[in-house]
Amino acid sequence: FSGSLRPTLYSPKRTVPANIRRPDYADHFAGISESERRDKANHNNIRIYTSKELDGEYGLRHACKMGREVLDEAGKALRPGVTTDEIDRVVHEASIERDCYPSPLNYFNFPKSVCTSVNEVICHGIPDYREIQDGDIVNIDVTTYNRGGYHGDLNETFCVGKVDDDGKRVVKTSFDCLAAALALVKPGTLYRDLGTAIHKVASANKCSVVRTYCGHGIGSLFHTIPNVPHYHKNKAKGTMKAGHVFTVEPMINLKGPGDYTWGDNWTAVTTDGARSAQFEHTVLVTETGCEILTARENEPVMTWNEDLISR
Repeated sequence: FSGSLRPTLYSPKRTVPANIRRPDYADHFAGISESERRDKANHNNIRIYTSKELDGEYGLRHACKMGREVLDEAGKALRPGVTTDEIDRVVHEASIERDCYPSPLNYFNFPKSVCTSVNEVICHGIPDYREIQDGDIVNIDVTTYNRGGYHGDLNETFCVGKVDDDGKRVVKTSFDCLAAALALVKPGTLYRDLGTAIHKVASANKCSVVRTYCGHGIGSLFHTIPNVPHYHKNKAKGTMKAGHVFTVEPMINLKGPGDYTWGDNWTAVTTDGARSAQFEHTVLVTETGCEILTARENEPVMTWNEDLISR
């Protein structure tokens, strides 16, 4: 273990009512998505979503709006003394209330309905019985799968109680990194160029960018092309076109960029035990730029407001 965090017991797997539409991996013994496998084998072109697919009653826009609502519910429940398992319960129930399946559940056998990544955890933290402490930074990563068969994916890092200056700096830097990348999203931008914008903001704030995990295409599949690395001088393929939908989700470390994974095969932590923060949106390339599909209401462009992520 690189930092002070340790794995704790977690609750039994939560169930999803039979009337909720389920992605193909939900009932697969190994949590494998056969549709993602087929897509990987057969498709080299990034999908262009039509207005019908985006704007239908249960279209992609709706899935992203549901994800936003569920993350907001989870954020309201966060405070010192609450377990990450309780956050998982809130996310699970809020998803079902909105007629959605919580996408992480059983994806490659992930045991929970949300990822909760505390302090030195970079991503894919498994909700458990550890209580959130005053001074923790906590990332909550939500994806919802709606009745129309679309996923909406977003995350935010919250500051719980009295967070020190370094903690606040890495959280604000990760927000600014995502905002800088999204400012470039428009037809004609190369996917590889986002990493340079992110790198510049991270370096200016004496932070580093995780190289192991990337943003990704999303929609009727949880993860697909394009691959969207967040680091400088990456070799990502592809040029943005109107109708592309993908996530950008830079993971920013307070010290070095190194990561490794715990024995649970999920929890990614910093090798030096320093803290890590992240923000994520699902975005649509429009004719003129970018629409943040998972934006807060009345916040079409990312706007920093410390009160919204303080608990």
